[in-house]
Amino acid sequence: MSKWVTWVCTLLFVALISTAPAYANTTLRVIASFSVMEELVKRLAGDTVSVNVIVPRGEDVHRWELTPPNVLALEETHIVFYNGLGLEPWIRHIEAMSDDELTLVEVARKADYTPLMISTGAHQGEPDPHMWMDPEGAAAYIDVIAETLAKHLPDQADEFYSRAEEARQALDNLNLAVKERLEGIPQTNRTLLTSEAGFGYFARAYAFEAQGVWGVNHETQGSAEAMAKMSEYLANNRPRPPALFFESTTPSIHMDALSREASLPLAGPLYVDSLSGADGPAANYADMLHHNAEVMHTALGGATAE
Repeated sequence: MSKWVTWVCTLLFVALISTAPAYANTTLRVIASFSVMEELVKRLAGDTVSVNVIVPRGEDVHRWELTPPNVLALEETHIVFYNGLGLEPWIRHIEAMSDDELTLVEVARKADYTPLMISTGAHQGEPDPHMWMDPEGAAAYIDVIAETLAKHLPDQADEFYSRAEEARQALDNLNLAVKERLEGIPQTNRTLLTSEAGFGYFARAYAFEAQGVWGVNHETQGSAEAMAKMSEYLANNRPRPPALFFESTTPSIHMDALSREASLPLAGPLYVDSLSGADGPAANYADMLHHNAEVMHTALGGATAE
C-alpha cells in the first residue's frame, strides 16, 4: 500500500471513530481480525451481534495492510477481536487511532491457555501466536469472546455462555476425532516440516515435532539463510520425514525448491492463518483441522483402518 493511501486511511479512520455513536442494546457491531477469529465469534454472536472481518479469506494475516474498505467498516464498530501476540502487526494502527468507544480485545493474550515460546528467528523468546491450532486453545478463545460479549450485552449473557458451552463441547469432539485420525501415523514419521512455523500448538496437542522453514510471522520468508538451515536439517537428521508441507497463504515456490533438493514429496495445502472459501476444503474451523489431519495422514504414511 502506498504512503498516500495509508495517510488517507488514517485520516478517514480518525474522523469516523471520533464520531462513532454509542451502541444500542439491540445491536452490537464487532470486527474480527481474520477468518478463524471471525468464525469463533460468529458461533457465539446470535442475531443481535453483527460480525465483520478485516483480512479476507485466503489472504496473509501477517502482511495485511489496512484498506479504505477496512476503515469504513470500522465506522460504527464497537469491538475488535484480534489474536494478538504479534500475529497482526497492522493492529497497531487501529490501536493508535482508536478512542474509548472502541474496545480492542487481544484474545490470545487473555486466553487461559499455556503458550509456547518461539525458539528461533527475530521473535525468539516471545509467545507463539498460533494457539487456535489446538482445539483446546480455540476453546480458551471462546471463553474470552463469551466474556467480552456478555460484558457489552449483559441482558444476553446467559445466551452467550450457553453457546460457548456448546462450542466447547463441539471442540472437544473435534479434538478426539483429529487424534483418532492421526494416531495411525508411525512415530518415526511424526515430523511436520512446513514453510511457516505455525504448527507448534498442533504438534504439542497431537504428539508431533514441528519445524518451520521461516518464522511464525514470515519474517525470513524465502531468505537464503532460512532455506540453507532447513537444507542442513534435512541432510543431517535421520530418519527423514516422508514429506514436506506448504500452507494456503504462503507461496509454494520455496518449498518446491526444498522438495526437489531433498527428493521429498510436497504435500498440501495446510490451512493455518486463514480458512478457505465456502466451497473449499477448510470452509470452517472444524473442516480446517479435519482437512489438515487428512493431508498429514496421507503424506506421512498413516495406517488405513480395516
